[in-house]
Amino acid sequence: MAMTMHVDIVSAEVEIYSGTAEVVVAPAIMGEVGIYPRHTQMLTALKPGEVRITKQGGEEESIYVSGGILEVQPHVVTILSDTAVRAHDLDEAAAMEAKKEAEEALRDRTGEMEIAEAQSRLAEAVAQLQTIQKIRKKTNR
Repeated sequence: MAMTMHVDIVSAEVEIYSGTAEVVVAPAIMGEVGIYPRHTQMLTALKPGEVRITKQGGEEESIYVSGGILEVQPHVVTILSDTAVRAHDLDEAAAMEAKKEAEEALRDRTGEMEIAEAQSRLAEAVAQLQTIQKIRKKTNR
């Protein structure tokens, strides 16, 4: 039997995942990180993207996070995010529209804060679209 760790993924609205896993892969600010049971303690910021959880038996679950914080303890992984959505529940049309609006806001460059907000929204929309594409590739195999 493979070693496991407990994983909690929580958004501002709801706990999206709580269970055991063999591996967690998350989009840390400095690059993708893979976490296995008994990983050294770590605290890092996350960028928008896909969190992949490999459960016992090899079943994989994908969850989109809008960024947030990843905390790793030897047997517990906690992800706190403003927004967390199971990847299969993402709305591609809404993500495309958000991307389009963010690109338009960047073209209309007005205030510095508005630019930063538009860049953030664009990054989230692109990450959602990439997550949707990854899920499609997995299901089309």
